[in-house]
Amino acid sequence: MSVRQLVSRIDERTPAHRDRAVDGLRALALTAVPAGHWLLGGFTLDGDGALHNASPLSTFAVFSPVSWVLQMLGVFFLVGGYASVLSYHRRPSTTGVWLRARLVRLGRPVLGVTAVWALMLPVLYAAGVPEATLRTGAKLVIQPLWFVGVYAVVTALTPYCVRLARRLGGWAAAPLICSVAAVDFLRYGPYADAVPSWLSLLNILPGWLFAYQLGVSWGEGRLSRHGARLLLVGGTALFAVLLLVFHYPASMVGVPGEARTNSHPPSLLVLALASAQSGAAVLLHGRIGRALRRPALWAPVVVINLSAMTILCWHQTAMLAAAVPASFAGVVPGLTTSPDSVGWILARLAWMPLFAALLVIIARYARRFEAPWDTTDSRAGTARRAAAGLLAAGFAVFALRLA
Repeated sequence: MSVRQLVSRIDERTPAHRDRAVDGLRALALTAVPAGHWLLGGFTLDGDGALHNASPLSTFAVFSPVSWVLQMLGVFFLVGGYASVLSYHRRPSTTGVWLRARLVRLGRPVLGVTAVWALMLPVLYAAGVPEATLRTGAKLVIQPLWFVGVYAVVTALTPYCVRLARRLGGWAAAPLICSVAAVDFLRYGPYADAVPSWLSLLNILPGWLFAYQLGVSWGEGRLSRHGARLLLVGGTALFAVLLLVFHYPASMVGVPGEARTNSHPPSLLVLALASAQSGAAVLLHGRIGRALRRPALWAPVVVINLSAMTILCWHQTAMLAAAVPASFAGVVPGLTTSPDSVGWILARLAWMPLFAALLVIIARYARRFEAPWDTTDSRAGTARRAAAGLLAAGFAVFALRLA
């Protein structure tokens, strides 16, 4: 089958009621994750040949605006809330059954990647990969998986988000941004020295629930174009004020050596960006949908959405699949050299197509972890899941440096 025939076949098999714009926004947010990690995450090579994490933003703070474009978790949570509402209303059984099915879909790929890495660690160590490199790799692999845990929690809150959306519309998200603003005032304001560091953790749930609640309100038909314009203009204005007046860090991702970070946990700047992105997404919904009526544009969106969790879970492995072998060769520009020059940036851009190709190869086999578990042999299936769970737990302990 030719590429043109495959593209046409995908388009023909798409149901007429499918919201192509929402799928397109999800695909855009998904591709931004590996692009951001591959471009803004580098390595240094120590005297023993081990890899350590580094970031070009430590040297090139001027490139911080790149993180504003690549940090699209606000869009991801927005469309996640929108899609969850539609799925919630179509649930064939109880809310508990619906929620369990969605959580299992999130958990299978995470269990797969962590179990596989647990099996790979001793093999790689025996092959001569330094322990420091393995710990660097384990940290990178587990780094994006925090998102799955947070997403699972906000998904569990969907019924409550629906009630709030029906009562308050788009304003249901207002208490969440106010909560984050209050915590930021305490940890960055005049009383910062008296505030315990753990207080920042209070921002985790409202910080990521904000865009999800907006998506739920959108899915309920309670977020108008006027509200979207308010989100776009208000979020953009707040973003500018936080940067220029209150001197929030410009980077949306953590920068080694910086005392403050916007993303872990989310600061008010993250919500300002999510607000602007959400407003723009709602306003552009119609145009995006019309553009994706073209089969050539729609086909890659379908492929990306079908491999969503695989992309999230395995994209760091794809980069490591290139960097770890390169570490044995010594100095390889863009892979093992310090990300402190324009030359490194150009070299890294040249390596990114290889990362993408490696991810495609890995995904060909890793996508099986997104498929439902075989329940024909319940006893054997239970044993396999238990073994995978133990392997995943062992990998988490290693990655979090608990052992």
